[in-house]
Amino acid sequence: MKIIDELNKYDFIKIASEIAKIRNEKLYLVGGFVRDLILNRKREEFDFLIVGDGPAFAKDFANKLGISDIIIYKNFGTAHFKYKDYSLEFVGARKESYKKNSRNPLVQPGTLDDDINRRDFTINTLAISLNEDSYGELLDKFNGINDINNRIIKTPLDPFTTFDDDPLRIMRAFRFATQLDFKIEENTLRAAREMKDRLKIVAQERITDEFLKILASPKPSIGLKLLYENEIMKVIFPEIHNLGGVEQRSDYHHKDVFYHTCMVVDNVAIVSDNLWLRFAALVHDIAKPLTKKFVEGIGWTFHGHEELGARMMKGIFTKLKLPFNKLPYVEKLIRLHLRPMALVDQNVTDSAIRRLAAAAGEDLDDLITLCRADITSKNIVKVNQYLENYNIVMQKVRDVQEKDRLRAFQSPVRGDEIMRVCNIPPSKTVGKIKKAIEEAILDGKIQNNYEEAFAYFLKIKDKFLQENNL
Repeated sequence: MKIIDELNKYDFIKIASEIAKIRNEKLYLVGGFVRDLILNRKREEFDFLIVGDGPAFAKDFANKLGISDIIIYKNFGTAHFKYKDYSLEFVGARKESYKKNSRNPLVQPGTLDDDINRRDFTINTLAISLNEDSYGELLDKFNGINDINNRIIKTPLDPFTTFDDDPLRIMRAFRFATQLDFKIEENTLRAAREMKDRLKIVAQERITDEFLKILASPKPSIGLKLLYENEIMKVIFPEIHNLGGVEQRSDYHHKDVFYHTCMVVDNVAIVSDNLWLRFAALVHDIAKPLTKKFVEGIGWTFHGHEELGARMMKGIFTKLKLPFNKLPYVEKLIRLHLRPMALVDQNVTDSAIRRLAAAAGEDLDDLITLCRADITSKNIVKVNQYLENYNIVMQKVRDVQEKDRLRAFQSPVRGDEIMRVCNIPPSKTVGKIKKAIEEAILDGKIQNNYEEAFAYFLKIKDKFLQENNL
């Protein structure tokens, strides 16, 4: 790989080099860009290291590129702006020291060496010179290229000190191992395991961000298993840790609920980049340890785990500081993930199919994706049998929806019409009447059209008006 040829693909890099010369400052590309260049991964983020004033350099650079929207972080000596489709980060070379009760460093100006020494892993210590006298030269103080070639995550300095200073690096180690499919060097792994309780000083948002990046990786189970087997999961997400060792019937699941869950998440990841569908897969069996019961002749059962699991989500979203606009979606998938399998029977009614379609709404396809992913048996015959069962369910859904287009189902008789005919104001009674009409359609008593719905409304309205003294 010719580094200069790679640099020449980006018109702005030469401009940055010229500005550094004018400002009489040393400039380097560092960290993730260099790592991903060597790995031939997609590169959209550029980290510029300036031995000098990082924010001032960024301002001059932005002005030259005609960029006005620039973010400056004065306390940390960093800056950021976007150029075309690229994200450009700037930092002045610095050295850091830490207090025991905080991961936020005390920052002082430093040399190139100081800045390289403070970095988290050897694979992120590489630098490319953008200076006139050494343009394109690769600097590798900690043998980062060897570790990239050997697919190893290790800290440049003593890992116990590295993780003690900034415990979030524990999460980053597992995140990089997952994203890149690298191994964590044994001493680094041991330090992460022994320093895990230091994670308690880290802001929950930062931990959750790293955890979600693991979940968004091509094969999330790499990181999930590392977190569990090194007892980090016990600290950051105990409800998932507690799935380990919980036995279940193994006819179409893995016997251990945690390892079953890992397989389900991976199965979803193969077919979907939807992070919240992956999260739903992670937590779909979260209540099994709390509902586990041994029934003679059947084995372990988990009656009601889907309902309890859905109810647990509000507390988990609060604790992990997850976005609450995703809560109803996750609750819905957990609550419904057993329903489709119950509808395979040939004698199942259209009403039952309608109820599933109405309950799942626009998320029906995601629900079926989760249900398919939930089959983790090693018995290929049984796997194929269960997958075919879901095909049958979806065909039944399509057949029913073709009849009455129920995916966006609601009463054909609207609330304003109910109020006008009954001469009543907006009230709970209006909602009850609408609900009764919808239930009649779902139960197959009437067809999903205005004429039959209105006739049914006229038939039942007096009952509701009398019950509510209207």
